[in-house]
Amino acid sequence: MATSNDILKIDTPENVTFDYDVAGIGSRFLAALVDTSIVLIMQVIILGSIFLLLSIVDGTAFLIDATGWILALLGLISFILLWGYYIGFELFWNGQTPGKRWIGLRVIRVDGTPITVSESIIRNLVRIVDLLPFAYGVGVVTMFVNENSRRLGDITAGTVVVYDRKQSDFQELASLKSGRFESRTLQGELPPGFPIEKLTPHDLEIIEEFLVRRVDLSNRQTLARHLLQVIVTRLGLAEGSVDLDMAESILAGIYRTIRTNKPE
Repeated sequence: MATSNDILKIDTPENVTFDYDVAGIGSRFLAALVDTSIVLIMQVIILGSIFLLLSIVDGTAFLIDATGWILALLGLISFILLWGYYIGFELFWNGQTPGKRWIGLRVIRVDGTPITVSESIIRNLVRIVDLLPFAYGVGVVTMFVNENSRRLGDITAGTVVVYDRKQSDFQELASLKSGRFESRTLQGELPPGFPIEKLTPHDLEIIEEFLVRRVDLSNRQTLARHLLQVIVTRLGLAEGSVDLDMAESILAGIYRTIRTNKPE
């Protein structure tokens, strides 16, 4: 792995390089501002509703007698909202929260693969340290000195925040020009129901690069499986839904289907 001019370069064992634009402090601050505002609004609505309900049902005397329990409950709810919000969205939206999605950012592992439950939990639990002494003080300092603008949570979890590549629809992918070979001559099989509409231009470029160079690769089957696994994982497909033993044929089928704009 290497960085250059805010570009994260990830070299796979198969000598294929993936480039990612590292998110800077400014864009991450805007995303954090959006997410923090949403969390605060959620807390005000939920906690305010609880206070209102308790005061109506049991009266002021109950609130005074059970102050300790109420404060503990409110603290627990605040914790769940704050950390559950980030962890839940990052897992459900593949490394994005509403703020990150709006700004166009995504959290990934430093090896370029999607984050898992453990990385999301770790990076968000360490958030409490990044927030010190206030307004992400520690986090901002850490991002300034780190070459990939990673806060402590990212360093601990082995993650990095990058700019999300633009999602394109099927028609846009099909219209991308390429003169390296005629896609209609490719022999391949597209798995039934494969969500090609979720693929990005970068996905297509990587597949094309493999198909062009595959005859010169001694480990072409291993590389094909690796590339397909990365795509399957990012798309959130169920394990076993795609036969990795047919990886090269599937990659060719994906490429041919998109380039010819005619589902097989």
